[in-house]
Amino acid sequence: MRSKHRIGRRRKVEIRRKFGKIMKCLCSGKQFGAVDEMVPSSESLTTKDRSDSGCSSKASEVGKKLDTGNIEEAESSLRESGCLNYEEARALLGRYEYQKGNIEAALHVFEGIDIAAVTPKIKITLAKREHRKRHSQNFAPPPMSIHAVSLLLEAIFLKAKSLQGLGRFKEAAQSCNVILDIVESSLPEGLPENFGGDCKLQETLNKAVELLPELWKLADSPHEAILSYRQALLLNWNLDAVTTAKIQKEFAIFLLYCGSEASPPNLRSQMGSSFVPRNNIEEAILLLMILLRKVTLKRIEWDPSILDHLSFALSVAGDLRALANQLEELLPGLIDWKERYSTLAFCYYGAGEDLVALNLLRKLLSRNVDPKCVPALLMASKICGENPDLAEEGTSFACRALESLDVGCNQLESTARCLLGVSLSAHSKLAVSDSEKVTRQSEAAQSLETAGRITRMSDPNILYHLSLENAEQRKLDTAVRYAKRLLKLEAGSNIKGWLLLARILSAQKRFMEAETVINAALDQTGKWDQGELLQTKAKLQIAQGRLKGAIETYTQLLAVLHIQRKSFGSGKKLLKSSRTAKSLELEVWHDLASVYISLSQWHDAEICLSKSKAICSYSASRCYTTGVLYEAKCLYKEALRAFGAALEIDPTHVPSLISTAVILRELGSQSYPAVRSFLMNALRLDRMNHSAWYNLGLLYKAMSTTSASQEAAECFAAAAFLEESAPVEPFR
Repeated sequence: MRSKHRIGRRRKVEIRRKFGKIMKCLCSGKQFGAVDEMVPSSESLTTKDRSDSGCSSKASEVGKKLDTGNIEEAESSLRESGCLNYEEARALLGRYEYQKGNIEAALHVFEGIDIAAVTPKIKITLAKREHRKRHSQNFAPPPMSIHAVSLLLEAIFLKAKSLQGLGRFKEAAQSCNVILDIVESSLPEGLPENFGGDCKLQETLNKAVELLPELWKLADSPHEAILSYRQALLLNWNLDAVTTAKIQKEFAIFLLYCGSEASPPNLRSQMGSSFVPRNNIEEAILLLMILLRKVTLKRIEWDPSILDHLSFALSVAGDLRALANQLEELLPGLIDWKERYSTLAFCYYGAGEDLVALNLLRKLLSRNVDPKCVPALLMASKICGENPDLAEEGTSFACRALESLDVGCNQLESTARCLLGVSLSAHSKLAVSDSEKVTRQSEAAQSLETAGRITRMSDPNILYHLSLENAEQRKLDTAVRYAKRLLKLEAGSNIKGWLLLARILSAQKRFMEAETVINAALDQTGKWDQGELLQTKAKLQIAQGRLKGAIETYTQLLAVLHIQRKSFGSGKKLLKSSRTAKSLELEVWHDLASVYISLSQWHDAEICLSKSKAICSYSASRCYTTGVLYEAKCLYKEALRAFGAALEIDPTHVPSLISTAVILRELGSQSYPAVRSFLMNALRLDRMNHSAWYNLGLLYKAMSTTSASQEAAECFAAAAFLEESAPVEPFR
């Protein structure tokens, strides 16, 4: 401890000795003692603007010599010039100590500068310098030279750096903020071009503008950091393009990852029609898109991390189409064209434009480009597996991926086999014969089980598809086992797992257990993610005959959707995997109308349908529900027109196909081929639809022939089996 005190005393003595040497040059003959005994001069010897005089040039020369660490020459120059006051001398000595690495000593010197006393003089000098540039008439001399101003502002900046080095971040930020406050209040219209170009003023200001947000971040003050970033970018500090771009990038990164939501910026100069970001994500996206535009205009160098952060931001915002636009606008050569194609494919897939994504991947995977690119093959297989018409091609892509894999890459092999199973399952839906369908389903199950064994049943996606495939093949006990394992693995964090288990239990007619599962999921899920869970709960209540309870659940769901729309706006975009609030609300109104129809409450059903029409007037589901309402009222011709309108909108709408056939039969039409055609189309689209099989059986029964009676019996048997294992809503 004593040695530390001795070192501290020696350092203070050394500072006083050096400072005393400098101060001897400030007065003619009068000697000063220790630093603590010095009285600051009330008037600076540089009270005139000496831009053309020897004193100004000497002060500049002294600064340069101190910059190089030549203290002897600096002292010699000070003796010759005699043009510094107390604060300016401390600024020079503090800079010298800071450059030597004596941070504590430098801070001790800087703290002796009376910043409050010199601030008014600095402001007047800056304001008068700008006024003099605009008006060449006679003017009163400023209280300080511009070199003295530059010297003192640099001292304040170095004081902030010293405090930063000592871990006193909040004090450092406050000190740094003094510089910006002085310049902003002196020059409210912003810093003119080449202002202080003949000294270090602009350089110091640039550093201060850049440093302040970093200091607030270190001080754990995110709100102040955001305000200082905005201050740096919205005010005219005359920063160069590189510095501005650096601040924009750092601000965007901070907005994305700071974890603190900022209030929207208050842009005083904002045009009425201009875009104003409403939250952190939007503000970060705006900044990053500005940076990409600067790259395109060749104002700044290409920085790959800009695109990385923008990809993250737009993914979170759910606007992958905008990300695709940004990628397409990039100059050629900035990123590899193969990477551009694959990234664009991901963007278009996420935006719901599957065919565009698939075409890009086909080009990438062509024989002359990169036919063995495993990530692209897996992505192409995934896209094809979601569309039965493309499922055969998806199978081919998955097989190619397996052939292209390196030996021992279990993770990719399991993914490829899972996608192969999904594609085979989708392809089975297009099988013409039952034997072909069973074969493909068996191959799909085997591929998924192989993927599960490779991962030791630890991959949630594989478990989900294993459960789903077994459920669709009506192997419900096996499906339940996989679904429960999935929930345990994910600790109930994924809504898909809860919904699948509840649907499988409903197929086993275990409605109370299914509702218990949904209630448990609701307890663990945030308010905005409860939409599908509440919808499934209402359908489970309907299946149990609790129609009033279902109405209450639907009302609760509509209230959640209404609040969500008010909170986030109707324009909120979601990722491909999510259902939009708009489509969910549309389904809820139709479901609610169906409940009121079953209760013969026609007026309430009509209100629900009018609400649906206000959301989307072009809806096959709404036309179908309208037809059901007419059918319940025994208005069969109107019902037939409504079902026809639904099929005009969507020719693959299975409920409308079945209902059209039913109405034609109810009207006593003898056109059996037409009725049979509608029902066979419905079964081609959904072979597991028990209502289609039942009505086809009724049609065959009405034909009153021996062969038709046998067909009818088979149809009724299929309908009974499927109805016995039908979930309250489709498994997928």
